[in-house]
Amino acid sequence: MLKPIKSRSFRAGDGRFAIVASQYNARYVDAMLEAAKAELARAGAKTVQVVRVPGAYEIPVVAARLARPTDPSSPRATRHAPRFNAIVCLGVILRGETVHAAHIGEAVSRALMEIQLQYETPVIHEVLLLENEAQARARCLDPKQNRGREAAQTALAMARVMAGLD
Repeated sequence: MLKPIKSRSFRAGDGRFAIVASQYNARYVDAMLEAAKAELARAGAKTVQVVRVPGAYEIPVVAARLARPTDPSSPRATRHAPRFNAIVCLGVILRGETVHAAHIGEAVSRALMEIQLQYETPVIHEVLLLENEAQARARCLDPKQNRGREAAQTALAMARVMAGLD
């Protein structure tokens, strides 16, 4: 049973966040993107950079580029620190008649896990592998259950956790 998203109060402070969102299945992804941006804005995020990619399979390469620390020789770099406190990845994959969707979902999941471990930057995985459009409507279009909002809340929580480890 799908549970409503609970409202949490996180403050982003000087937080810098990136969102990588698929253009495929735009109706659903766009709704998650808007909810995520609104949640980060509500929390007072300093920066929210949005990058759109063609499909879910292209999300990891952009997330990896965004997770790379700033170049220490760059005039903007203060130290070898991550550019973003967290990276939110949004996409919707709908199962079809073949196993293609499962292969894409598994590849994206594995890549996102590896990126966050390699760069020690939280990568929030909200690339949904769903059975049908009814599930997509429930998870993306219903404001009470919007997974974009939940992904932003997770990004805020993880940014706070990581800041406490330094």
